[in-house]
This record gives sequence, C-alpha cells and structure tokens, in this order.
Amino acid sequence: MLIAGLIGIIILVLILPLVSHRVEENLEAFLFAMGLAAVTLSHFLGPEKMWTFHLIEESLIEPIKITIAVLAAGYIFQRYRTEITKNIVRFERSLGPRLFGFTLVVALGLLSSIITAIIAALVLVEVISALKLDKKFETALTIVACYAIGFGAALTPIGEPLSTIAIAKLKGEPHHANFFYLTKIIGIYIIPGIIALGIIIEYFKGKETVKAKSLTEDKTETTKDVIIRAVKVYLFVMALVLLGTGFKPVIDMYIVNLPAAALYWINMISAILDNATITAAEISPQMTDYQIRFLLMGLLISGGMLIPGNIPNIIAAGKLKIKSREWAKLGVPLGLALMLIYFIVFEIL
Repeated sequence: MLIAGLIGIIILVLILPLVSHRVEENLEAFLFAMGLAAVTLSHFLGPEKMWTFHLIEESLIEPIKITIAVLAAGYIFQRYRTEITKNIVRFERSLGPRLFGFTLVVALGLLSSIITAIIAALVLVEVISALKLDKKFETALTIVACYAIGFGAALTPIGEPLSTIAIAKLKGEPHHANFFYLTKIIGIYIIPGIIALGIIIEYFKGKETVKAKSLTEDKTETTKDVIIRAVKVYLFVMALVLLGTGFKPVIDMYIVNLPAAALYWINMISAILDNATITAAEISPQMTDYQIRFLLMGLLISGGMLIPGNIPNIIAAGKLKIKSREWAKLGVPLGLALMLIYFIVFEIL
C-alpha cells in the first residue's frame, strides 16, 4: 500500500499541474507538500529511514547556489536592462537578422549555464521585444533560442533546476558528481547541438516591420519580481530534493533497470511536463553514466517541443504572448528531428 501511495503521488505530481490552473499557479507550494508526503511514506516503507538530519540539511542547502545566481543575475539585468537592450539592437542592425539570430542563439545557449536559464530567457524576451522584425521570424528565433537555453543550462548545477537536482542526487557514491559532472557526460553532445540550433535559425528570413506586427513583452520586471522569482526557485528546488528522496523506493524498483534507450524515448513526456520534476522522479545513483546520458538528453530535447516542457519556454511564451499552437508548429518537428538524430549518434558512439 505504501508503494501504491508513492506511485499515486508521482501521478499527482505529473498530472495535476496540467489539469488544475490553481495547482499550476501555486506549483512550488504544491510540489513541496507532495515532497513532504513522499518522504513520509518512504520513511515507513523499509529499513532505510528517509527523514534524517542529512535530508533536512540537504533540502535547505542545495537550492542556495541556484537561488543566489538567479537573484544576482536578475538584479544586474533589471538594473542595466535599458543599456543591454540598446546595444543588442544596435548589434542586430549591424549584423543583419540571420547572423544576429545565430549569434544570439549560441550566446544565450552557452551563457545560460552561468547566468541561469531564467535570466537567459528574460534577456531573450527583452531582445525580441526590442527588435522590429516580422512576427514569424521572431517566434522562430524565440523557440530555437529556448531550445539552446535549455540545452546549455543543463551543463552546470546553477543553470536550471534540472541540473541542480541531478547533481544533488548523484554527488555521493558511485558518481561523486561535482560542479562539472554534467559538462563531462553530456557537454560533448550539448555544445555542438547549440551551434547546430544557431545554424538552423539562419534558414529563417527576418524582415523589418512596424512594431505592432512584431512580438512585444507584456510588462517590464521590477525589483520585487526579481526577489519573488528567487524565492520561488528556492522553494521549487527544495521540493525537488524532497521528491527525489521520497520517490527513491519506486525509482530503485521500477526505473533503474530500464534500458537506456527506453528511458530516452519515455522521457518525451517532458514535452508536456516540467523536466526538472521528471528528473527528480527518475534519476538514481544506481544508474550508469550511460543511462543518465540517455535520460537527461531525452528530457532536454523533448522539453523544448511544447511550452510546458521547460522554464525558458514558459517565461518566453508567457511574456511574448506566443500561443501553444504557434509553438508546437515549429517546436514539435524540430524536437522529433533532434530526438532521432541524437538517438542515432548515441547508438553509434
């Protein structure tokens, strides 16, 4: 019955944010409550006690790095956003839409592991809002850039919650995951992928247009918004730490022994479910680097297909008012193509 209860919690975690607007609006608090419930059930499941001082300490400390990164980068960007935007627009006019698109996609993809996926997405929104290019090109640029941001942010534990929780769960035996662990196991696939995404955007033609016919940010951010977002990130990552620990019996029983290829294709569900939450529900120290590589790449690629799959998508689509159908029109075929290409590369190498 306890295992059934844990499986029930997993189902609630994956489904309720999709079907309940109230849960979606209060996602961090919901996941935190589910994390507490999962750890409590697991505590009584077997000989290994889940509620320990170490878990409490870990849940309080692990979110600190990414929260500080989000807060600091958010404040700096909010303070100098006008100057940054002006220089970027001047840069676009000197390079032209295609070369500028390539540069923007690659730069944000690589920088997102340092400035965080959230700030990279906000920079993208500012840039798109400042440009006076046709809506079709700006929409394509947004989607491709969000793919690149999602890729690059996974390289370090401060880049996004997915990488934060992966490192937290793998830092002990046998992986001893450190700051550069994910760069080591998936960097060789991520960096060429970001460059390829930059090349893809060069095939779209961007034309100058009046501002009313291009994408525009819904509202500018305040210092209060920066602080609230940092608090939400802290609570979100804390909840993921608890969920990852609480789900451990189910992961060890059902997930760890799955073939790497199965993990890869199963994780296409990340197109509609936040990939950090799925990471907390699936990843385990008992997995090999080979399994972890397939698992994470499946999540990262499919996370770009639809708006709910990744934090940058949610931020950019929400602020630029990009509809789900518009996103899917490019995001789904691009994601499927990348899934197939990467799968062939993994099988060959």
